[in-house]
Amino acid sequence: MYEAIKNFNKQLSYQPEIENQENLIKKSGLVIVGMGGSNLAPGLLQIWKPNLNITIWRDYGLPDWTPEKLKDKLIVLSSYSGNTEETIDAFKTARERNLPMAVISTGGKLLSLAIENSVPYIKLPDTGIQPRSALGLSVKAFLKLMGEEGELEKINELAESLKPKDYEKDGKMLAEKVKNHIPVIYASKCNSSLAYGWKIKFNETGKIPAFYNVFPELNHNEMNGFDVKNANKALCNKFYFIFLKDKEDDPRILKRMEVLEKLYEQRGLRIEKLELGEGNVWRKIFSSLVLADWTAYYTALEYGLESEQVSMVEEFKKLIL
Repeated sequence: MYEAIKNFNKQLSYQPEIENQENLIKKSGLVIVGMGGSNLAPGLLQIWKPNLNITIWRDYGLPDWTPEKLKDKLIVLSSYSGNTEETIDAFKTARERNLPMAVISTGGKLLSLAIENSVPYIKLPDTGIQPRSALGLSVKAFLKLMGEEGELEKINELAESLKPKDYEKDGKMLAEKVKNHIPVIYASKCNSSLAYGWKIKFNETGKIPAFYNVFPELNHNEMNGFDVKNANKALCNKFYFIFLKDKEDDPRILKRMEVLEKLYEQRGLRIEKLELGEGNVWRKIFSSLVLADWTAYYTALEYGLESEQVSMVEEFKKLIL
């Protein structure tokens, strides 16, 4: 895992190629099907361009829409391993309905199905890393399918300028603070996918419970659960709150964050304020996730746990066969 984080920037020089491109049908929007780390990238695309016409589907089959609505979308099936049960099921559903499709994968059954059915696909390089660690590859593959050559070039430039090691020290320090607590990551709705990415990395790499929520919705419910009283103080003190702050957020959201920070501090709750980078949106996204990677990696070390494998996921898969 250490090497995967340290070398993350190398993913940003990846040049994806579309096979069976002559069969790629452009549509007004995308339905992106995938599970776990294979479906984190679409949320990052929404940070880059919030008005993107995409639906993220994390389930068997496809959305229960009219045939006309589904046929107006490109169904993109993303499975890093190529063997994700739900995604393969969605492929078969889309094929039965004769819907336009594209596939992103390193191999497995899904890629075989794409080749067998002449479906456009991008074969990701299989470098042996976990799906949650391959977000640079995944983002670039999606942008290639969308024809966003300009954005691909912007990401290429980060291959040299983004230095993952620069974030290691801060990640290690944050892991030391978080130890023996349950992280809760807060962000604006616009940056919800970053908060979700942090949560996932704490779960899969750090091997600890973690949760996330977004402003302004959390101001209408969740925060009331942390109105510390003598009766619930021991429970509330088990949490550690990480605020992802973005100067480009709506000023009203930034004010809500500042007020909640003060309320939590007054109640003795532990908080961390992390400012997201400015300028290039892809730098903002990837630098935050690299910091999350380091924090989760050192969190696992703090507990003496292995950081890369997801043994419980593999155990679960065997039990449902």
